[in-house]
Amino acid sequence: MKQLLHAFAMCQSMFCALPCPWHIWDEEARDKMLLFLPVVGLEMGAIWAGLAYLARLIGLPALVTGLVLCACPFVLSGFIHLDGFLDVTDAVRSCRELQRRREILKDPHVGSFAVIGCILLMLAQFALFASAPDGADLRILFFIPAVSRCCSVLAVSALRPMHTSQYAARKKSKAQSCIIATSLCAAVAAGFLLCGKYGFTLLGCLLGYGLALCRGYRSLEGMNGDISGYALTVGELCAVAIFAFL
Repeated sequence: MKQLLHAFAMCQSMFCALPCPWHIWDEEARDKMLLFLPVVGLEMGAIWAGLAYLARLIGLPALVTGLVLCACPFVLSGFIHLDGFLDVTDAVRSCRELQRRREILKDPHVGSFAVIGCILLMLAQFALFASAPDGADLRILFFIPAVSRCCSVLAVSALRPMHTSQYAARKKSKAQSCIIATSLCAAVAAGFLLCGKYGFTLLGCLLGYGLALCRGYRSLEGMNGDISGYALTVGELCAVAIFAFL
């Protein structure tokens, strides 16, 4: 139980900008850390949905609401997944040989492809939220971050990591993968049961994550945290697109 508590605190501190009262690092709990990533996603989803309801309650203009809801998931994650999106966009769009693409992936400098991709990403997410119908079921925002993070854990667990990845030394656990897969199914089912047709938003997240993951993994021939963040960002954008058009 102590290791699980440590794993949760480590996951909260690493993948979420919300204050964590425990500042701890337990190497023995490291392999269990990703088990709590969907829980962190639920925390973010609760705040995301809460802000959406608050904006509707006080009657914020559509453009202001779009800005707030667009920025919310990036701010809550401390921009860690957006950083992965930028790195992978630069590497994949460079169209260089594999070794050079991997060097670009680890380059701390921001390239032109990353800047262009980030601008288009922000504009798309802002426009989609600003144009969402007034009667949209905002409860679905609670589930989107959890679903995207379940996908991330499964991808990291199942795919071959790059030798430079922090996950290269991670011990794979079938039990953990089964727990995450069950959590993913439960989140999608709950989305359909509570939100009706807006449950398709979660399927859009799955599809977007899968396509982006395939693109990044095949181009860089390996899995790492940057590719996970890239796919998560694209998956959530696809979810928001379906949310806006339903």
